[in-house]
This record gives sequence, C-alpha cells and structure tokens, in this order.
Amino acid sequence: MTKSEIVLHGMGLSGHTHRVALMLNALGLPYRFVDAPGDVRASAAFRALNPLGQIPVLQDGDLTLADSNAILVYLARRYAPDGAWLPQEPVAAAAVQRWLSIAAGEVMHGPAAARMISLFGFPDDPVRAARISERVLTFMDGHLADRTFLAADHVTLADLACYSYVAHAPDGGVALEPYPAVRAWLGRVESQPWFQPMPDFVPKAA
Repeated sequence: MTKSEIVLHGMGLSGHTHRVALMLNALGLPYRFVDAPGDVRASAAFRALNPLGQIPVLQDGDLTLADSNAILVYLARRYAPDGAWLPQEPVAAAAVQRWLSIAAGEVMHGPAAARMISLFGFPDDPVRAARISERVLTFMDGHLADRTFLAADHVTLADLACYSYVAHAPDGGVALEPYPAVRAWLGRVESQPWFQPMPDFVPKAA
C-alpha cells in the first residue's frame, strides 16, 4: 500500500461498509476495496487492523481506523474541513451527532438487526427487532415530515449513517409503506450525484 492510497476493508452487503463507500464517493476519493468476509475477519492479519474483528476498516496512508461512524467523521474533517458534512456550529454539530447515535442504536438494533436475522441467520430476537424498527421509523417519519434531510437542509453525515439499513429494511421484513416521509427522504439521498446503491442480497444456490 502506498502512502497516499485509501483502502476500505468491508463487505458489499454491509450497511456499515456502504455508508463509508458513499462518503468516499461523495468526496471524490479513489479507494481500493478489500472484501472481508467472516473467515478474513477471524484472521490474525485482520485482527491486527481491528482487534474486534469488525468491518469496515479504513486505511489511509499510515492511518488505520475502524468503526463506520468514526470513519465518516475522519473523512469529513480530513478531506472536507470547510464543508457541510459535519458542521462546526455547536447546535448543528449536535444535530448530526444525535443521528450518528441513532444509527448506532435504534437503526442498528431495529432495521439492521431484522435484516441480519432474515438474511444471515443472525442470533437475535426478531420480535424485538421489529418493535424497535417500528419505533425508530415512526420517529423518523414524523421528524422528516417537514424536513428535507435528517439534520439540516442538505445532506450530512447523519443521512449517510442512517440511509443504508433503513433503505434495506424490507430485507428484514420491515415494510416502509407506512412511512411516506422516510421513503421520500430515501429518494432524495438516492438522487445525489455520488449515490451508489448497496448490492441486493442474492441467496446461495442449494
């Protein structure tokens, strides 16, 4: 790896990976993608990058950074310090941070967990995941009823952090039809020139 090369370790079907890929696209940063399925994440080489064995991991020259939301913050501050992805003004910055927390909390334990249970047999409670999904999507729908994006009148890290698992909630049996404002918001994110969809899940042949 050359000093200037950015490498993203992850999986195409991972919403956590997808949010980082969206940010790299939005910033116009070329990068090399390295697939990191379960056997790779269990290896000593990967654990040297992230001892927790989780994806994504970003390498940027001499820097190695794990945790998708931390990576989003790093990329915003490193490559767009004067941009609007993570505002400097305290109230606006707090608004973004709130949605980063929701992405790591309710979105993760709701739509993301439901998807992981349904597609990958993740050992979690589907009833609990459905209940959390309904709560967070109802909240988001009300919040977006008179807003264009989650934390501002333009796209921020908040939207990238929440988009992928909400957009793919139906993969976990969580319907989006009851949430028109959420669906409109998803469409606005998808209309951005840098947007690239997360691949659809294709089950392995028996």
